[in-house]
Amino acid sequence: MHVELPAVFLFSLPLFYTMEMWEASLSLPPQRLLAYLAVTFLLLMGYNKYAGLHPTAKWTEIITDSVEEIGLGMLLSLAVLHSIGQLNWADHSLHDNLSKIIVQAMPVAIGISIGTAQLQSGDDEKEKSQKDKKTDDVMPGSSTFSGRFILAICGTVVIAGNIAPTEEVQRIAVNSNMFSLLILIIESMILGAVILFFSDFKASVPISGNGLYIKILQHTVTTYFACLLASFLMLWFFGQLNDTGPFTGLAEIIVLGFPAMLGASAGRLLIKNGS
Repeated sequence: MHVELPAVFLFSLPLFYTMEMWEASLSLPPQRLLAYLAVTFLLLMGYNKYAGLHPTAKWTEIITDSVEEIGLGMLLSLAVLHSIGQLNWADHSLHDNLSKIIVQAMPVAIGISIGTAQLQSGDDEKEKSQKDKKTDDVMPGSSTFSGRFILAICGTVVIAGNIAPTEEVQRIAVNSNMFSLLILIIESMILGAVILFFSDFKASVPISGNGLYIKILQHTVTTYFACLLASFLMLWFFGQLNDTGPFTGLAEIIVLGFPAMLGASAGRLLIKNGS
């Protein structure tokens, strides 16, 4: 497997320098870490299925690549955390150190998958140069609901993952009211629609043809729902929803949903391209 290290660290390096990530990992029970591993593995499989590998890839190849990416993520996380002095084998338990490695490794694994897809995409472009180019701008599964949904969640995790454990999310949520949250929802939807339909990204959705407004609404709502789901899961994982009321919990999800929408929209395009 070829690994594009610049792409890996571009997406995951901020997580290594986020203090809340270090602290949150120390209080995570084993079952939550296992759930974290399982969800990341499913995301990697989905990403490799719809964007990372060629369309004819078998499930055995997809599973193998996903396992390799998690393994490489663990090794890179071990190396970086050790380099910045965040692994203390003398004073901390094995569980604490492993928790730090696992928490940091999963975004790194997604970054490895993205980097691999970028490298693969560059090779594919050379092969396609003398072929019919009708499918150049369409990645496998990009036109399906499941493909769009998984790519949006991957983009959310990569872009908003280092924001989810921070205290600022809770502070903004506590100071929010129904009106401010409604404005934030509208702004998030507009941001997503602009990125998906009116940007110059290669994989942006064409804005011509029949049913334009329905298409904009469909893609934007799908992407926003994906980013809210991913935001909820990230906040739950880092314990940000503990001891909060329903309104505050919902407010936290919507607050995180704004940068998450940027990740779900732009990430969905950038991750699919690999160029």
